[in-house]
Amino acid sequence: MNQRMIVPMLGEAWHAIGANRMRAFLTMLGMMIGVGAVVLMLAVGQGASAAVKRQIEAMGSHLFVVLAGSQQAGGARTGGGNATTLTSDDAYAIRELPGVTAAAPVVMGSYQLIFESNNWNTQVFGTTPDYLTARDWKIADGAGFDDSDVQAARRVAILGATTAKNLFGDASPVGQVLRIKNAPFTVIGVLAPKGQSLDGRDQDDTVMVPLNTAMRTLSGSRFRNAVRMIMVQAESDGAMAIVESGMKDLLRERHRLNGVDDDFFVSNLTAVANSAAETAKTMSLLLGAIASVSLLVGGIGIMNIMLVSVTERTREIGIRMAIGARQKDVMAQFMLEALMLSLTGGLIGVALGAGGAYAVQAIWQTAVEVTTQSIVLAFVVSAVIGLFFGFYPAWKAARLDPIEALRYQ
Repeated sequence: MNQRMIVPMLGEAWHAIGANRMRAFLTMLGMMIGVGAVVLMLAVGQGASAAVKRQIEAMGSHLFVVLAGSQQAGGARTGGGNATTLTSDDAYAIRELPGVTAAAPVVMGSYQLIFESNNWNTQVFGTTPDYLTARDWKIADGAGFDDSDVQAARRVAILGATTAKNLFGDASPVGQVLRIKNAPFTVIGVLAPKGQSLDGRDQDDTVMVPLNTAMRTLSGSRFRNAVRMIMVQAESDGAMAIVESGMKDLLRERHRLNGVDDDFFVSNLTAVANSAAETAKTMSLLLGAIASVSLLVGGIGIMNIMLVSVTERTREIGIRMAIGARQKDVMAQFMLEALMLSLTGGLIGVALGAGGAYAVQAIWQTAVEVTTQSIVLAFVVSAVIGLFFGFYPAWKAARLDPIEALRYQ
């Protein structure tokens, strides 16, 4: 087929579609709904994936949490983290293992914070500078505490963004003195915002103080150097298996656990986070697959209408062939009409899907992400469907006998 014939054929295809506007609109409706549903579902799924990815990045990378074991009282066993089986010395020993970047012992408790006439209840973490390293947590205002603050048990505090907002409003809290459990603490820094964790907790609603300060001033544990958990960061993904095995062997040796079960729990947070990311990705693909069923329905609609069009235009096809049109010219004409119907419906469907995605975000406060990739995919799929379902009607039109076509009433 001569390339110079394509433009006239496109004009004729557009004229044929315009001759039956209502029928053409109803034909395109299936593609509009199908493409719109695919774009909307992919936007919702990709938005969920992006939200999980941001939470994983905020949590930190290559992380383990070592929890103290459970304890038994009166026949009842408490949950993990309630026994006094971990100490800060365990954390310092883990820090020396090959492949470990940071190991931060942690004690925690919920306390009432008071500044002038304002008060706020939040979680207070007693830890070391390694905690910020493991969590990749930056200081937005002021500075963090160092090892000398931990050793001297200085009463200094770093506030999370949410806590700082509730106690100090828009003013900088650095240099101010607040009270935690009636003890004065000087605010030396404010943490950069982290947002929600994977379990929906506000990570910015927190306070961090030096470990020894928390032990002596806040927690008041009867057991020397006992900690609730140890946050450990490995150097890389490849080092995680070695670090996990090394931690378990080290703790069993330090706790003298020959022939008995572990009195601690090791949780691979990176594996949990990656599992959540894979789940979100699978959900995105599943939503897109469900919505793509509508595209098949739209394609069947195009094929049915094109078959009707071939029947209605049988004499026209006969005349075309009688004046010199070849089978491939007739086939190209009907394929172009099917392609135009499909692409026009796809274009409108993309607009509807994108608009629907942002409406979902505004109404239900759900994260959505309309990507160029999903839009291009929708166009490509609509074009393929138009060509696939338009092939049979076009082939049927091209196979008509010119004499029989001219006789058709």
